[in-house]
Amino acid sequence: MSEWVGQGPAADDPYRTGFDEAAIGLLVLSADETVIAAANRTLHDLIGWAPGTLVGRAVADMLGEEPGGLQTGLQFWRRADGSSLDVRVRRAGRTLVVESVDVDTAAHSEANSEALTAAGLGEWRWDRATGLLTLSRRAARILGRPPGRSVSWEELKSSLSEAEHARLSALIAEAGSTGSPYQFDTPITVTGRTVILRVRGQAVPGPDGRPLSMVGVIQDITTRVEARDEILSRDQRLRVATTIAKLGIFEWHMLEDQAIWENEHMYEIFGHAPEDGTIGKAEFLNDILHPEDRPAVRKAISRALREDGILQISGRIRRKSDGAWRTIDMAGRFERDAPGRLPRRLIGVVADVTDRRIAEERQSLLIRELHHRVKNTLATVQAIVGSTARTASSIESFYEAFVGRIKSLAHTHSVLTEDTWQMASLENLLLNELRPYAEVTAEGGAEGRISLSGPAIDLPSEIAVPIGMAIHELTTNAAKYGALSNRTGRVAVDWTLEPGGPAGILRFCWRETGGPPVAPPSRQGFGSRLLQRVLIAQVQAEVTTDYAPGGFALTMRAPIPPRNDSLNPLV
Repeated sequence: MSEWVGQGPAADDPYRTGFDEAAIGLLVLSADETVIAAANRTLHDLIGWAPGTLVGRAVADMLGEEPGGLQTGLQFWRRADGSSLDVRVRRAGRTLVVESVDVDTAAHSEANSEALTAAGLGEWRWDRATGLLTLSRRAARILGRPPGRSVSWEELKSSLSEAEHARLSALIAEAGSTGSPYQFDTPITVTGRTVILRVRGQAVPGPDGRPLSMVGVIQDITTRVEARDEILSRDQRLRVATTIAKLGIFEWHMLEDQAIWENEHMYEIFGHAPEDGTIGKAEFLNDILHPEDRPAVRKAISRALREDGILQISGRIRRKSDGAWRTIDMAGRFERDAPGRLPRRLIGVVADVTDRRIAEERQSLLIRELHHRVKNTLATVQAIVGSTARTASSIESFYEAFVGRIKSLAHTHSVLTEDTWQMASLENLLLNELRPYAEVTAEGGAEGRISLSGPAIDLPSEIAVPIGMAIHELTTNAAKYGALSNRTGRVAVDWTLEPGGPAGILRFCWRETGGPPVAPPSRQGFGSRLLQRVLIAQVQAEVTTDYAPGGFALTMRAPIPPRNDSLNPLV
C-alpha cells in the first residue's frame, strides 16, 4: 500500500479499489503521524466531509479537544459541521479503522465493567437462533458455569422448581411480547447450594417483531436477602414480644417535636384512633400528663439529657377515648448523630401499669390485713379461752367447748374456698364467725347471746371477701371491747334485701347490747380504718356507726353485683 499512498496509484489498482470501497472507515497517516495521507469514501461520509477533502488535513483538526492523539479505543471526533461524533478506532501501524458507535456502546468502558463487577453484576445475552446464553466472567461465576456462549436455557431450568419455572416463563414471555424490561428474584441451585438471584433483562426484537435476543445483568443477592429476612424476623420477634407484654413502642424526633408510634399498643394506651395521629412532647406534658406529675417528668427528661442515660418516668395520663386517668411507665434512650452533639430522637417503650398498681395496692392492703387478722385471731382465741373458762364446770367440758369453738373459727376462714360457684352465704359467714361465742343447736343455728335474722342471700366473691373481713373485724372488736367481752352481752344481726341496682341492695345491721359502757374512740385504729376502707372502697357501701352508751351499732347499705355464670367452672 505504501507504493500508492504517496504516488497516487492507478484507478484499477485492486488494493486502492478495496481501500476506497470498504464498508468501514479507513485512514492512513503520514510518516510523522500528524497529517492524513489517505482516507476512503466511508470515512468521509462518516464524519461529514466532502470526498477527497481529508487528504493533507492535520490530524488535530479531527480530534478537537481529545487529548493523546489517535489511540485505539473509543474517541471523540469532530465532524465537518463542528458537531461531535463518538467513534471506535482500531490501529495497525499507520493504518486506522474507524467505526461509529451508538450511545450505549460509547457509554460502556472498562470503568463500567469494573463498576459492574464491584456491584456484583454479571452481564448475559441470550440468542434465539442458538438458544444459548453468553455469560460474562462475573455472571459465569455466579451461576457456576464457564464464561462465554456455553449455557442453554434448558440446562438452567433444571435448577428451578416447576412452579418457579412456570412463573418466570410467563413473566419473560409477557415482557418479550411488549418489549418492556423485566426484573425478578428467584432461588436457584448452584453447585449444590441454594442462592437467590436478581435478574434484569430486556428483549431485543428482530425484523419479525419476535425477540431476536435478550440482554441483561444478573446478581447474587443471597446475603442481602438473608440479612433482610433476619431483620424482618427480628422485627417480628420484637413485635410479638411487645404485643404479649402489651408494650407500646415510640420514636420521638426532638427538633420537629414529632412522634412516630410503631405499634397499635401506643394507640390503645393513649386512647387514640389512628386517624387522630400521634402526640408530641408539648402536647404530652401540657395537656395529657396529670398536672401533679409534670414537674417530676420534666426533671427526669432533663437529667437523662444531661447524663446521657436511660430515661425512666412514671405518671398519670388522661386517655382520650374515655377521659379516664391511667398510670404509665415509660423508658427510653436519647440517640445522638455523633458524640457531643444534641440528641436527635428518643426511642422508647410505654406500658399501662394501672391495673398492676391497683393490684399492688390491694396486695399491700391484704398483707397488712393479714397481719392484723393474725393478731385478731390470737385475740379471739384468747377471748374464747376466757369465755369458755368462765362457763366451764370441768376440764372436760372446757376442752369440749374450746375445741368446738376453735373448729368453728377455722371453718370461717375456708367458707369461701369451698363453693364451686365462688358464692358465699351471708348467714354462714356470720354463723361461722360468731359461733364460738354462742350456744349451737343441733340444726346448726345460733341461740343465746347471738341473734341472726334475715333472708337467704348468696354473696358473689367480690363482695363476700370484704364483707367477711368486716364481719370478722366487728366480731373481734365485740370480743375484745364490746358485747362479747363479758357474760351478759348480746349481738343481734339482721339484714334485708331492698330493691335497687342489678341484683338488689343489701341492708345489714349489727347491734350490740349488754356489754360494757360504750364511748366513741379517741383515735381511729387500724381495725376501724380497715373496716371503713373495705366496706366503702371495695363494696361501695354506705356505712353509719353509732357509739351509744348502751352498745355499738353499725348499719350498711351495699349494692349486690349480678351473678356471673362465667365464673362457674362446670359451665
